Amino acid sequence: MEKITFLSPQDGEALEFYVLEQTRINGVSYLLVTEEEDGDCDAFILKDLSQDQDEEARYEMVESEEELGYISKIFSEILEDVDLTM
Repeated sequence: MEKITFLSPQDGEALEFYVLEQTRINGVSYLLVTEEEDGDCDAFILKDLSQDQDEEARYEMVESEEELGYISKIFSEILEDVDLTM
């Protein structure tokens, strides 16, 4: 499982996540990530906000209930053995 590091925009703190899955919908990339590699834990959906000219990817957590519900369903279908509950 791939491990990635993000810098928090609030305080510059390094946050590490494990990427469970990724998908692209309507030209937008999404990552399903967790803080723990194994076991039951919280999962987050990150949305890629990068522009073509950006040197590094910019992600933010999906907070819109509508978007979160839709993308969660997509990830649930991709990962048949994982139960995503909100």
